[in-house]
Amino acid sequence: MLTPMLSPNAIEPYRGPFETLNGASRKLLLICDHASNALPPDYGRLGLPESEFRRHIAYDIGAAGVTRRLAEKLDAPAILSGFSRLLIDPNRGPDDPTLVMKLSDGAVIPDNARITQAGIDQRLREFHAPYHGAISFFLDAALDTGEAPAILSVHSYTPAWKEVARPWQVALLWDKDDRLAGPLIAALDAEGFTVGDNEPYDGALENDTLYRHGTMRGIAHALIEIRQDLISDAEGQEEWADRLSRILPPILKQPGIHRIEHYGSRAGHGRRTEAKDADA
Repeated sequence: MLTPMLSPNAIEPYRGPFETLNGASRKLLLICDHASNALPPDYGRLGLPESEFRRHIAYDIGAAGVTRRLAEKLDAPAILSGFSRLLIDPNRGPDDPTLVMKLSDGAVIPDNARITQAGIDQRLREFHAPYHGAISFFLDAALDTGEAPAILSVHSYTPAWKEVARPWQVALLWDKDDRLAGPLIAALDAEGFTVGDNEPYDGALENDTLYRHGTMRGIAHALIEIRQDLISDAEGQEEWADRLSRILPPILKQPGIHRIEHYGSRAGHGRRTEAKDADA
């Protein structure tokens, strides 16, 4: 069942560490790491005013709507996080210093600033691990049947950073495996978009979601970032879901995209800074 759509910038109730949409296709798995701005009741608002949870620091604005609509159009399975990135960031490895953000785009998160290792471990156990467990469970089941679905991770980013406008309407982040990212960049470029190729972020980040589930397994994968002003309402989300539902099927038929192939990684040679990561 689809989660009811909320009005723009609404704060979601907490329903669990992840949401699963059970599409029938096994050619593509959609994931959305920063789908929700929800917090379990025991955590209050982490010491922040409620207004901060309507900002990009709490979730990727518009990404969940695009993911749900795209899953429906392609009859594709999807796994979405059910908690705010301010609680713990599922797109970070357990040893990443930005796993639990203490400062994000000018906002100090009081309850994170004084968190203990035991507190981090609890959040890993109760939220981070179940989300990644759901992704692993799906991929294990698919691979047991001989299928290797491509993985597309849906994110969004702010139109400007530090008052500098970002010129890209959409971006593809990838490491060394370009089987999905390359054709997507070419297709979006052909439609007249200014496409970021590993901009505004580099797609090689050790132990992030796609490193764990794509790179290390040899599964074709890419992370798409859509500028938030283009998908902040239902109309924009529908438009981008329509576009991607038209572009993706031919790409998913290309030779080799469903083979297990290990390309290695560029990750491990430095980390993104905490400041730059505020909407990554």
